[in-house]
Amino acid sequence: MIETDRYSQRQLRPQSLDKLDISNITPLSPEVISRQATINIGTIGHVAHGKSTCVKAISGVQTVRFSSEKIRNITIKLGYANAKIYKCDNPKCPRPGCYRSAPSNKEDTFSCDREGCNGSFQLQRHVSFVDCPGHDILMATMLNGAAVMDAAMLLIAGNESCPQPQTSEHLAAIEIMKLRHILILQNKVDLIRDNQAIEQFQEIQKFVAGTVAQDAPVIPVSAQMKLNIDCVCEYICNKIPIPVRDLTSAPRLIIIRSFDANKPGTEVDDIQGGIAGGSIMCGVLKVGMEIEIRPGIVSKNEDGSVRCLPLTSRIVALRADENALQYAIPGGLIGVGTKIDPTLCRSDRMVGQVLGIKSHMPAIYTELQLSFHLLRRLLGVRTGADKKQARVTQLQKNEVLMVNIGSLCTGGRVSNFKGDMAKIVVTQPVCTEPGEKVALSRRVDKHWRLIGWGQIQAGKEISVSSY
Repeated sequence: MIETDRYSQRQLRPQSLDKLDISNITPLSPEVISRQATINIGTIGHVAHGKSTCVKAISGVQTVRFSSEKIRNITIKLGYANAKIYKCDNPKCPRPGCYRSAPSNKEDTFSCDREGCNGSFQLQRHVSFVDCPGHDILMATMLNGAAVMDAAMLLIAGNESCPQPQTSEHLAAIEIMKLRHILILQNKVDLIRDNQAIEQFQEIQKFVAGTVAQDAPVIPVSAQMKLNIDCVCEYICNKIPIPVRDLTSAPRLIIIRSFDANKPGTEVDDIQGGIAGGSIMCGVLKVGMEIEIRPGIVSKNEDGSVRCLPLTSRIVALRADENALQYAIPGGLIGVGTKIDPTLCRSDRMVGQVLGIKSHMPAIYTELQLSFHLLRRLLGVRTGADKKQARVTQLQKNEVLMVNIGSLCTGGRVSNFKGDMAKIVVTQPVCTEPGEKVALSRRVDKHWRLIGWGQIQAGKEISVSSY
């Protein structure tokens, strides 16, 4: 059974809350994969190596959407785009041409147009791409995106030497996040000769040796010319498995984008609530569900102590790209329509917060105790830099670091440390729990550089205000 989605005007499989049985739902269930992505793949790498162009070649969606990005022709905010990947069901259809990608609102089955093939393309994967900025001053934004990635595509430009500064830094970041499934795309091969491509391939192999990407396949592509994109689709289907998802726990979503969808001049009666976008980490969100967002509104009492007022609302709509949903499972980027004052969501003001069910939310902390590990040397700096500056020195008491927890990026002051344990007082309250991974960055030459990572062991909780 199929129905036409009123937003996309395409034939998609229906969803019904009345017939929802979570015990029988999987990321490959037809009614799920038809409408929403079930895996997040990040695009990482140095600036101008073709990350956004590659996403557009696969999904047909331009992730550079803001005027400030278009003027500079770089990614500044996290971009996102969904794509469906298909395979022809005719066993005689040659690979990799039997694989194809299309936008998220494409129907699940359509005829193969290859000459002499009478097969049809069948939906295999529904992927959400998290397009990260490659500029060094936007490393914090990249780390926010890494929090929701299940896999990554590392873009390396064929017409530049390898590695470039942020190539190393981004690879270290996904290693911290424990990503195990990586594709390396040797991009812009249309600009170089065969012998240059072979030489750079050897550079890439040497660069990734001993890292989490040492066994990753290297695919030569031209994102601009859409060369070998079908090969990338094949590897996504066959080499990147869909992670095991927890659908039975209380739902929790990490917010990585938020915005106000109301246009200037909208009448009062027509104003819509704010929209939060992010990735569901566990559980299932449903239209009509009562939700809470933490830490919510942060203020200070008369005595200077921090006070948090979590926001409560109801889900009025769920969207995955252009597709309307009745329920959403983990995987992919989901837009959650709420009844929250849209000014609270405008311009990504809710990034770093956590959305879930009121009685099943993590605590809010102002001080964290964590075990940490420092990198041996600074990444993201030119190889010609002074060796003494390139080494990562020990933490200092009262030193201010940049701390990334989930999608939250905040400052943190080291109040005490001993061995591989440290106490960090965060600038703004954070909704998290023990076991969560933390990325640590230090200010070096006016830029934040990744210096290590940690894991939360405990913290100083604050009580939330009553409604």
